[in-house]
Amino acid sequence: MSTQTEAQVNQAFLEVLEGRHSVRHYDPEFKIAQEEIEEILKLATKSPSSSNTQSWRFLVVTDQELKKQLLPIANNQQQIVDSSAVIVLLGDLEMYKNVEKINHLAVEAGYMTEEFAKQFTENSVKLYTSIPKERLHEVAVFDAGLVAMQIMLVAKSKGYDTVPMGGYDREKLKAFFNIPDRYAPTILIPIGKAATEGRSTARLPIEDVTFWNKI
Repeated sequence: MSTQTEAQVNQAFLEVLEGRHSVRHYDPEFKIAQEEIEEILKLATKSPSSSNTQSWRFLVVTDQELKKQLLPIANNQQQIVDSSAVIVLLGDLEMYKNVEKINHLAVEAGYMTEEFAKQFTENSVKLYTSIPKERLHEVAVFDAGLVAMQIMLVAKSKGYDTVPMGGYDREKLKAFFNIPDRYAPTILIPIGKAATEGRSTARLPIEDVTFWNKI
């Protein structure tokens, strides 16, 4: 890649970072194709995760009637209804059950040897089956935060807008969608086309939030 091309790519990435704002007012007539949402999610799953367990799960709500029923569960926040889709981010508390499959795919792709994959799988399963459920929940929420940011940045790079939402009733959401206990609701992400641009917000100076070598 030439220096000029690298500079253009870097500038485009910075524009995405600077341009992403939380949007709460969406054009209700605008719809994103399912294939494009799938592409956004696929790119977002390049995100890192604990031991590469990829504990995130996506429940994508596009049906308008379902979104209307979801509205009171999400504290009547209108973006739930007006956005093109709502991505319900779930954390798989039994993420270790997919480790063998993930590592097998890595072997097929030439990323690791069969011997390493076998040992890595055994170590991961041993670790994640030995820690408390509360700690598994922490891992799943942490991984969800990582992939959520990726979703929002990828969406912005495609000209779409998002807002991360934690303000909703988790138990009611689980009951409404009949979500098994294995999956913990974490973040809701409405995605669509802004009707009103998200407002810019101030950030604390970096010296107010950074410690060097000691606190």
